[in-house]
Amino acid sequence: MATEEVDPRFVDLDAWPLMSAVEAMWEGQLAAVAAIGHALPAITAATEAAKAALGDRGRIVYVGAGTSGRVAVQDGAELMPTFAWPKERVRFIVAGGDSAFVTSIEGAEDDVDDAVMQIDVARLTPHDVVIAVAASGTTPFTVAALQQAGSFDAVTIGVANNPGTALLTSAKFPILIETGRELVAGSTRMKAGTAQKVVLNLISSGIMLRLGRVYRGMMVNMQPTNAKLKRRAEVMVAQIAHCDPSHAARSLEQAKGDIKTAVLLVLGVDRDDAETVLKNCDGNLRRVFAELARDGDRHPKGATARRRDGATEP
Repeated sequence: MATEEVDPRFVDLDAWPLMSAVEAMWEGQLAAVAAIGHALPAITAATEAAKAALGDRGRIVYVGAGTSGRVAVQDGAELMPTFAWPKERVRFIVAGGDSAFVTSIEGAEDDVDDAVMQIDVARLTPHDVVIAVAASGTTPFTVAALQQAGSFDAVTIGVANNPGTALLTSAKFPILIETGRELVAGSTRMKAGTAQKVVLNLISSGIMLRLGRVYRGMMVNMQPTNAKLKRRAEVMVAQIAHCDPSHAARSLEQAKGDIKTAVLLVLGVDRDDAETVLKNCDGNLRRVFAELARDGDRHPKGATARRRDGATEP
């Protein structure tokens, strides 16, 4: 398969001037990202299916071995700080277990029984989304895990860098990123790994977009857990509600750090109504503003989307 073959163009890469070698590796990274373009329809279809399945209780489950597994873990680990995705709604099924996050576990990628066991322990449901990643597309652990996940009717997404492979044929939503030969044969931490990282970014971020965890390009579900994030939250509230930073800061304090609730408080919605309309609209601010823009008697207690100074909501 291409990812394992020596590329004749780079057979003497180790003898090249370092600047030339670095330039060639950089160009390989650009080519890896460009290869994703052909897969955008497949990525979109997988993302839409994932959003539809997840609802308010489904989990995102990442599966992989070696480099691909660690790339998957990196994507999933960022969901909580970026989108406040609940920790209990993300799971990692990696060959070799948790210790494989930072070290290489020899032979783990061939352990089919462990893959099946980890999937069974996860107790998957049709609301869960399983994203399996393998550059080769043939890694026994990853293929077995994805196939077992399919038996639970979970949404299964397979990401691979070689065509016609078992991971792709086993997935309900196959995503082929054909990055070709690596500059260093078999070193899929390079082109293949870069492409995988981008694809996972697109899928997970797309899910969060569809779930209303982003508004006007801002991560409005973020939890302000340190000074930097608190300042960022204040800026978001000020921008969305068109208020001054001090007003935003006070509203955030009243909302116990919840950005969406703070925005509604600035707009003149009382706390109970804010919590009710957010719940009814699944936390989606665009839907909330549409609801608040309707006749007052269609919203609890007649709340409207108006700031205390009379300006309409953004």
